[in-house]
Amino acid sequence: MSREDFPGWHGTTIIGVRKGGHVVIAGDGQVSLGQTVIKGTARKVRRLAVKGTDVVCGFAGSTADAFALLERLEKKLEATPGQLQRACVELAKDWRTDKYLQKLEAMLIVSDGSDLYVITGAGDVLEPEHDVTAIGSGGNYALAAARALMDTDLDAEQIARKAMAIASDICVYTNGNLTVETITA
Repeated sequence: MSREDFPGWHGTTIIGVRKGGHVVIAGDGQVSLGQTVIKGTARKVRRLAVKGTDVVCGFAGSTADAFALLERLEKKLEATPGQLQRACVELAKDWRTDKYLQKLEAMLIVSDGSDLYVITGAGDVLEPEHDVTAIGSGGNYALAAARALMDTDLDAEQIARKAMAIASDICVYTNGNLTVETITA
């Protein structure tokens, strides 16, 4: 089925914040169809454990597509243990060049506690300049809020939670039902 078969599907705000030796990835739980909330408790942040290395991932976009990408990322991590950047670049290369993967509609934020990346279907592996990144329908709101909070005494989790609260107050496709994962370098 194509994207046209499901017009109006919206949802998801994911944020990644790196501060004080910790990385927090938080995501809301809302999935909407037009003006209707289909589910308010979706879990869009996951922890992967591959060969003794923990990686936290948050995804926006099609859930099935995101899970297909997470499976591929796990395989890349198994092939390059402890090398998150290399695994991300290899995934992005495959995503950009493989005819099956090119059709996947999702974005990922991933971290191993020291590195923080956004991976896109355009072949991008982006590391945020200001230790904050966000994706999804409320991503820009969460990003702006978190960047404003980075110079405060708040820790990474507090910043992520406050930024997501602000995004959920502004974006109708974002709710306050959060999944939060913290990872330390």
